[in-house]
Amino acid sequence: MTDLQVPRSGRAVAWDRRRASLASVWRSLRNDRLALLGFVVLLLFTLMAFAAPLLSDKSSLSAANTGDNPVWSPPSWEFLFGTDHLGHSVAAQFLWGSRISLFVGLMATLLQVGIGSLVGLTAGFFGGWVDAVLMRITDWFLVIPFLPLAIVLAAVLQRGLWTIILVIGVTSWPSTARLLRAQVLTVRQRLYVDRARSLGAGRIHVMRRHVLPNVTPLILASTTLAVPISILTETTLSFLGLGDPTSTSWGGMLNAAKDNSAISGGRWWAYMPPGLGIVFVVLAVTLFGRALEEILDPRLRER
Repeated sequence: MTDLQVPRSGRAVAWDRRRASLASVWRSLRNDRLALLGFVVLLLFTLMAFAAPLLSDKSSLSAANTGDNPVWSPPSWEFLFGTDHLGHSVAAQFLWGSRISLFVGLMATLLQVGIGSLVGLTAGFFGGWVDAVLMRITDWFLVIPFLPLAIVLAAVLQRGLWTIILVIGVTSWPSTARLLRAQVLTVRQRLYVDRARSLGAGRIHVMRRHVLPNVTPLILASTTLAVPISILTETTLSFLGLGDPTSTSWGGMLNAAKDNSAISGGRWWAYMPPGLGIVFVVLAVTLFGRALEEILDPRLRER
């Protein structure tokens, strides 16, 4: 007697397809050396940020605990990256600053992509007066220069970590909204969407089952490419003295080095570690994001 094969549910088939897609993405990333290098570098910095409490005591950042430390001490076995004008260990600041810079970059990116995705999806899917109103608001944000607007908001609002996140997210979402709106307009005109509507599918069903799955790769690619911009914006605002004064970030380290003449005094150890950290993280995320965009976008993959 032969065993009857039990038909698999649609959900199980869908999960199999998702796992196969993830495996295909990983194979493509593994074959791209630059993307793999960017992923490894980003992973190392992320692990370093999480391990900061294990590698350095946060109390070493307090001026009350650094009275006996030498000022402007060059790198040595005792102080791996040297000390600053207050005797703070630059290595400790670098470790704890990585947590703030990466956290602000990630959270600001999520806020930026969230606002941009909501506006782009709504404008592209509903069209009409909704599209017109949302795009005029988007155009207003696009016309205003990004960095001056961020500086004004950061100066007016109460200085703090979440203020920086809010400023970056609110001022940098229009490009994501424009990009997603164009993609939604393309997807909305396809035949399978028209067939679903002719069969009685409502707007929520069409959005959830047909439009959103087709623009999700674009959202993921936009997220990875927006992280470097958020990190650089946080660095710029902190370098200009508009960051959170109670937190240590790489931009704040550069601002402190500038204000205390570390650059003109030849004290390279005060600004070189945060500067290189910013460069490596931004480059790693950019390499990984570009490769992910090419993999998820069939048009770029064909080129």
